[in-house]
Amino acid sequence: MDGEKAFRANVVALLPQLRRFALTLTRNRPDADDLVQIGCIKAIERHTQFRQEMRLDSWMYTILRNTWVSEIRKRNVRMGEGQVEAAEAPELRTDVDGHEETYGNQIIAMVMALPEGLSSVLLLVSVEGRSYKETAEILGIPIGTVMSRMSTARQRLRAQLEGGAN
Repeated sequence: MDGEKAFRANVVALLPQLRRFALTLTRNRPDADDLVQIGCIKAIERHTQFRQEMRLDSWMYTILRNTWVSEIRKRNVRMGEGQVEAAEAPELRTDVDGHEETYGNQIIAMVMALPEGLSSVLLLVSVEGRSYKETAEILGIPIGTVMSRMSTARQRLRAQLEGGAN
């Protein structure tokens, strides 16, 4: 039981990072909180599958991403839309809340306004400090796509910060 207890403590220590990542996927706090909770439950239930040579944070990001993709597909089926690519699902896009007043919140809003693929890559690389290779593995995309998305995300943020459009 000590191993499971230590595992749980390590998962709890990751909660702020997991919540930030979940926000880039879900685009709203209630869904992000639900996603983190579901992801943590799945991780704890499957803690015996985790290997010491693996990075817990990367493993958790993958669980969250896969759980969210499944949720999007379920929602689309419930709405009679059948299965669609998660990147094309309307649930992954929202308008920026214009009432945020602090510079930090403005930056977060700009990041959240980016398409999910760009914001997730930007968060994992720039905020969480993941390498391009780790980010590619977490998101299940080629490393070249990670590099391209990072470049695009940076260009869009720079343009917004300089007062330009998109």
